Amino acid sequence: MSLDNTVHPSTSGSEELVPSRYALRVGEIDVLVVSDGVLLLPTTTLATNVDPAVRAAWMEDMFLPPDKFDWPLNVLVVRSGDRTILVDSGLGGEYPGFPRAGHFPRRLEAAGIDLASVTDVVLTHMHMDHVGGLLVDGMKERLRPDLRVHAADAEVKFWASPDFSHTTMPSPVPDVLRSTAKRFLSEYRSQLRTFEEEYEVAPGVVVRRTGGHTPGHSVVRLASGGDRLTFAGDAIFPVGFDHPDWHNGFEHDPEEAARVRVRLLREVAATGETLVATHLPFPSVGRVAVTGNAFRWVPAVWDF
Repeated sequence: MSLDNTVHPSTSGSEELVPSRYALRVGEIDVLVVSDGVLLLPTTTLATNVDPAVRAAWMEDMFLPPDKFDWPLNVLVVRSGDRTILVDSGLGGEYPGFPRAGHFPRRLEAAGIDLASVTDVVLTHMHMDHVGGLLVDGMKERLRPDLRVHAADAEVKFWASPDFSHTTMPSPVPDVLRSTAKRFLSEYRSQLRTFEEEYEVAPGVVVRRTGGHTPGHSVVRLASGGDRLTFAGDAIFPVGFDHPDWHNGFEHDPEEAARVRVRLLREVAATGETLVATHLPFPSVGRVAVTGNAFRWVPAVWDF
């Protein structure tokens, strides 16, 4: 498996114009951030508990359009010891309304990563933009039969009968989320390895349940040789640094999600560790500083 930022001759010229992977090391652990593309979502989902004018003012300050915004999708590949771990899998290719997402399978291939080398998959949660890539036609056949898929027990139980009463999502989304999770559990149940609160997937690679965004939402913490990195999944969104108390429409327990967000941002700021998240602009690698009652995102300088 190749974990680097270099160009591979097998990739197409047009693809090379779009940065889609970024490699870094956490001590002895290799990490590759892979872009699955972007979703176009309505801004109403960005903050459901504030005055629309306040939300619009934030969008304007960030030079973003008032009605819709691009929602980045990032996936991790982690290599620790003899384990190669995929953290989430992007959207997949079954959603024609999102033509600029679902690139994860071919971008892994362009990075020189053989799917048969993946020993473990860690799911931060089971929303369609995190499990959909594993449902692409032919994907399961390319993965090894002894693949282990790790998810919080609370997450698996939730999707048996999901409650969307506290979410504020576009009308088609809940049904699609429900059907995607049902299909995923049907296809991968025999390979699921659930945990209660925390599980060490490989040396220095720990998945920990946070709840909030979904009941079993989890983050992945990497630690090796004094270096640390947290993959925050959907605990953090771009607006969450300035306004960590703003509720996102996809959060199943918005108040708990806000508490999780603040706690996690304070932890990461205190340790000075690297932060990566699903929906921060690619490559979403940076650090967090505390600014009064809010936070400040400090993007890393690209190393290539």
